[in-house]
Amino acid sequence: VRDGLVYCRALKSDRRKLDGFVTALGTAAIETAPKPDQMAFWLNAYNALVLRSVIDQYPIPVRSKEYPARSIRQIPGVFERTPHRVAGRTLTLDQIEQTVLTTFNEPRLFLALGRGAVGSGRLRSEPYTGADLERQLADIAAECVHRSTCIDLDRGANAVRASSVFSWRERDFTAAYADKADPKFASRSPIERAVLGFIAPKLLTTEEQFLERNEFTLRFQPFDWTLNDLTGR
Repeated sequence: VRDGLVYCRALKSDRRKLDGFVTALGTAAIETAPKPDQMAFWLNAYNALVLRSVIDQYPIPVRSKEYPARSIRQIPGVFERTPHRVAGRTLTLDQIEQTVLTTFNEPRLFLALGRGAVGSGRLRSEPYTGADLERQLADIAAECVHRSTCIDLDRGANAVRASSVFSWRERDFTAAYADKADPKFASRSPIERAVLGFIAPKLLTTEEQFLERNEFTLRFQPFDWTLNDLTGR
């Protein structure tokens, strides 16, 4: 990993450490670890499994016109059907997201998932650790607000465009952030208030002034499933 993007050809040709890490995930004992350590473990596990899923199939053949060429989504069942052994359990990537990560009541985790796509946040050049997790998640939240594929404040169109991740995990973000929105947004939907509450502490003054008028439309933008691969560049 470098600059948050995947060098798939390099990973595929020298994958021993990644394969060793993924193998070790299967028997890891994590249930009694402190909560931050558990969250860090599952983030690292998910992201490593995505990387291995991509390089197992790389270069990914085109199977569907619904997604970009080489997209991880061109791998049949990669999220919803392919089983992985993690911490003594057999889980798909979707099950890790939907049945494990949701138990932590920390929606920033979903922005930290490296889904093998441009629409995800950048892959960090360091592992997640329990000791550093709060700082790492705070960095991810700040980066989201100023990355157009996550949050895009378009003054010309009088619009706010938010990543589909917010709508996919609507319940989680609403529970954590809807009550943090300014009271002036009380007439907006719970998920809109959640997005606004999430981004509020990280806005520039000009961005705050744009939102204060409360005349914008908030939409969720399509997730960019283009593979985040720099091979050949």
